[in-house]
Amino acid sequence: MTMEEIYGFIDTIIFAEEEKGFTVARLKEAKKKELTCIVGIMPSVQPGETLRCKGIWRIHPEHGQQFEVKVFESQAPSDLIGIQKYLESGMIKGIGPIYAERIVKLFGLNTLDVIDQKPDRLLEIAGIGEKRVEKIKTCWHEQQAIRAVMIFLRGHNVSPSFAQKIFRMYGSQSIEKVRSNPFRLAKDIHGVGFKTADLIAQGLGIVKDAKERICAGIEHTLWELSQEGHVCYPIQDLASKVEEKLEVSKDLIIEGISSLIQLEEIIKEEQMVWIKPLFLMETGIAREMMRLRQHPCRIREVQIDKALTWVQKKLLINLAEEQLTAVACGLKAKTLIITGGPGTGKSTITKAILTITERIANQIVLAAPTGRAAKRMSEITGKKASTIHSLLEMDFKIGKFKRNKQNPICCDLLIIDEASKIETQLMYHLLKDVPDDARIILIGDIDQLPSIGPGNVLKDLIASERISVTELKKIFRQGAGSLIVTNAHRINQGQFPDISYHPRSDFQFIEKEDPQDVIDTIVNLIGNQLPKAYRFHRFDDIQVLSPMKRGLIGSENLNVVLQQKLNPSPTALHRMGRSFQIGDKVMQIRNNYEKEVYNGDVGKITEIDLTEQTLKVVFDLKIISYDFTQIDELILAYAVSIHKYQGSECPCIIIPIHTSHFKMLYRNLLYTGLTRGKKRVVFVGTKKALAIAVKNEDVLRRYTRLKQIIQKLIQV
Repeated sequence: MTMEEIYGFIDTIIFAEEEKGFTVARLKEAKKKELTCIVGIMPSVQPGETLRCKGIWRIHPEHGQQFEVKVFESQAPSDLIGIQKYLESGMIKGIGPIYAERIVKLFGLNTLDVIDQKPDRLLEIAGIGEKRVEKIKTCWHEQQAIRAVMIFLRGHNVSPSFAQKIFRMYGSQSIEKVRSNPFRLAKDIHGVGFKTADLIAQGLGIVKDAKERICAGIEHTLWELSQEGHVCYPIQDLASKVEEKLEVSKDLIIEGISSLIQLEEIIKEEQMVWIKPLFLMETGIAREMMRLRQHPCRIREVQIDKALTWVQKKLLINLAEEQLTAVACGLKAKTLIITGGPGTGKSTITKAILTITERIANQIVLAAPTGRAAKRMSEITGKKASTIHSLLEMDFKIGKFKRNKQNPICCDLLIIDEASKIETQLMYHLLKDVPDDARIILIGDIDQLPSIGPGNVLKDLIASERISVTELKKIFRQGAGSLIVTNAHRINQGQFPDISYHPRSDFQFIEKEDPQDVIDTIVNLIGNQLPKAYRFHRFDDIQVLSPMKRGLIGSENLNVVLQQKLNPSPTALHRMGRSFQIGDKVMQIRNNYEKEVYNGDVGKITEIDLTEQTLKVVFDLKIISYDFTQIDELILAYAVSIHKYQGSECPCIIIPIHTSHFKMLYRNLLYTGLTRGKKRVVFVGTKKALAIAVKNEDVLRRYTRLKQIIQKLIQV
């Protein structure tokens, strides 16, 4: 089929897939009234951008005629509408839609030449002052400075948005640094994957079996595995994964691993290998636990029986036998773990320990991994609780915590809630900052999913059998009146949940076989039924949790549908494969210590400023501003994966449960999602999928060595 060429500017972005760069857009061609639908791999093209496209015409069965782009070239806009669209797109700080229209109206086709050569003439535009002109000048010159970088990287299929990130990281040395070691991009620039770095490397003449490529591939694979939760990995399995990624012989990979071990870039013990920082942190956790166990506690001892009798009268409660045991352990153990499912009385036990300890200790500190968990802890105990990051006082300038061994946490007793969500790095930093003579109590549910980051710390600490543990099994909270609690324990025990209809129940199962029916039901629940019946706010009080990201009823597609249904807008911001508009529910997907927002935080977009190229999100009354180059840290959060939502709670949870999710239908995944609901949980899907999940007690294995390290270090 003969290739044809079309030319015009991007009017709107209909769809943009970040990972592969697949884009659907509407192109305005000169002398054509109708917009042309173009599809193809066009990473990070923006509205207003002028494209020269080569490709073929095709007829889509649903969407009609489309131009399939095989090759495209970005060019400066040459007509008035294209120039205005370019300026409106927010590519130049200081110029938004209003000023774009005024500038083009006055300078016409000479607009870009004026901005480039005579920017002071912009003062002729009503509303534009000297400060704004200076901002435009700065941004324009920066755009010129990165033009060479963009041209260089465009030849290697790197998008303009990533080119901007690379320029901001390396400045004028961008091309030099990329040429000298292109693999550093995968390590230094968030969002630039190894595949992109590898393509650049190949374009620069680095051969497949080059040692630098193999070593970079090994390190990157270990880093990817850490993102999946692994702290270490079997050396032979690692070699196989790298072999698949790099397509070179396993012998060369084993040589590369040996070389990195000799350089101490990675650590090998027995048949496992670690990224060096994770090895140091995992062994550090074991060492700090041993330290805390060995030193006596500064809190004076009490008569346990009298204290238990007194606290029950004080709080007007009757503690069951296992609860009394837990409180007693909390008054005498130097290090203690309290674990149990929902409704087993963890909060009651915490309050009892606090009430007694307040009489004999001066400094009691409460903390949790997330802001929501800390807030919930404060509500339950009536005491101030903070996030662990706040407790450790992150210094944003140097990217380190102010609290350390020389400046430890000031506490007699430290209680950490939702401890199962603490990853290896954070647990290490926390433990090393606890004073020798302080008591520490970790509270969590080990049957939930482990932390988002690497490690399975709480479970490993318990399995080591070197730390005092109290396990709670009896259900107290809400009793038989809560099907959320009852079903959570049934699922955890491998029993099919009670899905019969109860008018006043806090749990509901809606059977839908067809995936589209599942979607339609979820939309109706959020948009109509639940707000009317229970006065739930459709944004603040309802959260959809999906077992998977991909697929028709995965979180990614659900977000697209729910955004269109719940928050429609003709003018969405398109950046880096994402579409955002004011009012959207969004989630932060990586820790940003400078902004004090963390992986899993949920907020709402309150402002999009095309002129200043900023987007503002409110998180729990805290307003955070993002530059457009930073919004790859955000995703839509109308629906999120259960993994991403662990450690948080919401009044109402909706979970699609369908056989199309079969790869992720695990018992602990379902259990975790169910226990996120405070007042109501709705399952939408099939009984078959529910049965598969309940029966599947397998978990996605995480490779760690914390248990073995503790056992070796702490002798019974």
